[in-house]
Amino acid sequence: MGAQLLDGKLISAEIIAEVGAKVAARVAAGRRAPALAVVLVGDDPASAVYVRNKKLACEKAGFRSLSYELPASLTETELLDLVRKLNEDPEVDGILVQLPLPKHIDADRVIETINPLKDVDGFHPYNFGRLALKMPLLRPCTPHGVMVMLEKTGVDLVGKDAVVVGASNIVGRPAALELLLARATVTVCHSKTRDLADKVRAADVVVAGVGIPNFVKGDWIKPGAIVIDVGINRLDNGKLCGDVEFDVARERASWITPVPGGVGPMTIAMLMRNTLDACLNLNP
Repeated sequence: MGAQLLDGKLISAEIIAEVGAKVAARVAAGRRAPALAVVLVGDDPASAVYVRNKKLACEKAGFRSLSYELPASLTETELLDLVRKLNEDPEVDGILVQLPLPKHIDADRVIETINPLKDVDGFHPYNFGRLALKMPLLRPCTPHGVMVMLEKTGVDLVGKDAVVVGASNIVGRPAALELLLARATVTVCHSKTRDLADKVRAADVVVAGVGIPNFVKGDWIKPGAIVIDVGINRLDNGKLCGDVEFDVARERASWITPVPGGVGPMTIAMLMRNTLDACLNLNP
């Protein structure tokens, strides 16, 4: 029969509609709409697509969108000055600096310069640390979106064996913290993990975020497991695929996310939710 699909487009549309309804009520009460500032440095094509999709989501949610599209020659000092200016602007609720940045700019320094209360990506050490301490405020968008998708399955995660493949600060590490918060038993795997296939085969939940096409083989998936594929990779033929061998995995899993149309839209939806939350925290 095959796994049921977790439709990220559908779920994200529901979330953005919920956010939009709250924004409309806020505006009707005489308050201003939330404002999101998005900073893009350079001309990376994938980043440009992400930024465009975020602008469209802002329109749907009723946000004010501020866009800063800057040349790759921008200096680190100039970018930090812009971030500090946005920090101090009372009309800006959320700040997002699109990654990756040009190599001459220290991304960690930029992230740490963002006011953590406006850090709608959830990457600032303050927000990351709060998640680790079970006190989440603004949560990293992609892992939070993963958790919303897992909730949609109706499966109780308490005590389930979860394997996260990939240990990046954007996906793997915060996803592990989110799963721990849900009281799953979590194993984080990475490039040095031994017997990776066996670890995946034992998992009730698999979250893959390594950025390598079809890295997780379909026959590694435990029958009935839930598979969340965070990867999005473009093949030589122009087609997109995830980190999981989809066709084979779908025959074994109970639930699986498609690529595209799975986790990607959820990341943007959770960004909209974070921006509204940031606005409410700063301007209750």
